[in-house]
Amino acid sequence: MENNDGSFFGRHQFLLYRLFSLTGVVPIGGYVIIHLLTNSTVVDSPQMFQKNVNTIHSLGMFLPLVEWTFIFLPLIYHALIGWAIISGSMPNLGRYHYASNFRYTLQRATGMIAFFFIIWHVWHMHSMAAPIGGGNFDPHHAASSTAIALIPLWVKGLYLVGVLAAAYHLANGIWTFGLTWGLWTSPKAMRRASFVCLMLGLGVSGLGVTALVGFGTLDIPEAKKVETRMDEKQRLLNGQSPSAAVAKDHAP
Repeated sequence: MENNDGSFFGRHQFLLYRLFSLTGVVPIGGYVIIHLLTNSTVVDSPQMFQKNVNTIHSLGMFLPLVEWTFIFLPLIYHALIGWAIISGSMPNLGRYHYASNFRYTLQRATGMIAFFFIIWHVWHMHSMAAPIGGGNFDPHHAASSTAIALIPLWVKGLYLVGVLAAAYHLANGIWTFGLTWGLWTSPKAMRRASFVCLMLGLGVSGLGVTALVGFGTLDIPEAKKVETRMDEKQRLLNGQSPSAAVAKDHAP
C-alpha cells in the first residue's frame, strides 16, 4: 500500500523499501556470513585465521574504501530505514497479513539489538575507534588480540547475544525479502523458504558460536608466537629485516 502523505518517505516509499530489503541481504547478509565464517577458522589454528586476515588486509589503502562502500554505508542506510519503519515514519511493507505476530515482533527486536551491538562491536574491535578507547583488534596478531579482547565473561555474553540476534534478523529478513521481491508467494513455497531460512539461521548462529568457542579456548601465548613468525616472514618478503620487525612488534 502506497503512502501518499507528501513526505519524503511517502513520495519515495517503494524505492526506499526495495533498497532497504536488498541491502539487508546484499551486501550486509553476505558480509555477515563471510565475516563469521572467517572468524570461525580460528578453531582450525591461529595460522589459518591469520592467513585469512592477511588476505583481507592485503587490500591495503583500498580496504577502507571497500569497507565503507560495501559494509558501513549499506549498514547505515539499512539502519536508518529500519528505525523509520519502527518509529512509524514509514509504513512497514514487510508486514504481510499471513506473517505471525511473533516473527514480526522478533524481527524488530533483533534489529534493534543488532543495531546497538554492531556500533559497540565496531568500537570494540575496529582500528578507527582506537583514538576513543576501542580498536582492540590487531591485524598482525589477529587471533591473540581478539582472544584477549574477549576474555571478560560479560563481553562473551554480549557477543553471543549480538550474534544470535543478527543471525535471526538475517534469516527472517531473507524470508521477508523473498516475499517483497515475489520469490515465493504460494503457501507451499513459503513453507519451503521458511525451512531454508531456518537452516541458514542455525548455520550462521553455529558459525558465531564456533568462533566464540575458538577464541575462548585459544592458547594466547602460543598464538602470539605463531603470529609474530608469520608477521616477520611477511616483513621479510616486503624487504624489511627480521630485527626491524621484532623491534617494531615490541616497541612501547
